[in-house]
Amino acid sequence: MFLGLCALALIALVPLTGGSLSRVAALPFRGVRWLLGALVLQVLVISVLTSLPRTVAVAGHVGSYAMLAWVLWLNRRLPGVAVIAAGAAANGVTIAVNGGTLPASRAALRAAGIHLREGFDNSGLVAHPHLAWLGDVMVTPSWLPMRNMLSIGDLLLLAGACVLVMVSSRKQTVSTPAQAG
Repeated sequence: MFLGLCALALIALVPLTGGSLSRVAALPFRGVRWLLGALVLQVLVISVLTSLPRTVAVAGHVGSYAMLAWVLWLNRRLPGVAVIAAGAAANGVTIAVNGGTLPASRAALRAAGIHLREGFDNSGLVAHPHLAWLGDVMVTPSWLPMRNMLSIGDLLLLAGACVLVMVSSRKQTVSTPAQAG
């Protein structure tokens, strides 16, 4: 939810900083159906179908990252996508090596006021976490609404999205592989 609010704020900043939303909308973005599929799959596994067997939930969660990786590969020439890919890889690999869950620190959970529920959690306590430093170990400031935890991967996703939107909102054209010749 926090990342979604950041994306909305980023879009709102474009005209305020002299950029053009029509230039952002005109990006030659490929794989939109794969991206939407990955997002829908994550929402279903994490928030809607919460009583799925753990192996199915984990497969869906990790599978959504594989779908996202494909979309990022298709769009690798767009500004900021390499940074977005680094963030997605940090989260995806950490989730994969921890059995489908991004490890969270007890301190971050407590500070964010998050109480774990029964069933599958995309982020939560892991008995013996691998790459724990890449997990949800940071917390958004207390003055922000909807307090949440963040990972290094999340920060990279946000930074890459900022580059993508701000750079493309100012460029007259963005070349695609076919145009680059």
